[in-house]
Amino acid sequence: MKRVVYKPLGLLCVGLGALGLVLPVLPTTPFLLLAAWFFARSSEKWHQWLLANETFGPVLQRWEEHRCITRRTKTFAIVSMLLAGGASVTFAMSGLWPRLATASLMVIGASVVLSLNTCSECKDTSTSDN
Repeated sequence: MKRVVYKPLGLLCVGLGALGLVLPVLPTTPFLLLAAWFFARSSEKWHQWLLANETFGPVLQRWEEHRCITRRTKTFAIVSMLLAGGASVTFAMSGLWPRLATASLMVIGASVVLSLNTCSECKDTSTSDN
């Protein structure tokens, strides 16, 4: 039963995380952490695929081992949201409500990222994270 429910949810989270790479209102990291959780319970193949990803694998492995993300990852996520989201709100949107909705989603995304435990960079210096 878990496989039938968790695997599609994991795929959905990977998709949302991928959208988060290009959409300023969606954070990537929390969706990928959730995808890893779903895959760990439903598909070892997909779980290993996600952990082996060159870009996100180190962040996910650190989360699974230490339940934290580095300050560098948090900073990258917040700065990316501020730059891309700020540019969208300032230049690409007209009207108060779309701007407020986008700004609200950015605040929620930033709050999620900031609420995750911060680990020191020295716990795993052999990998880089973006």
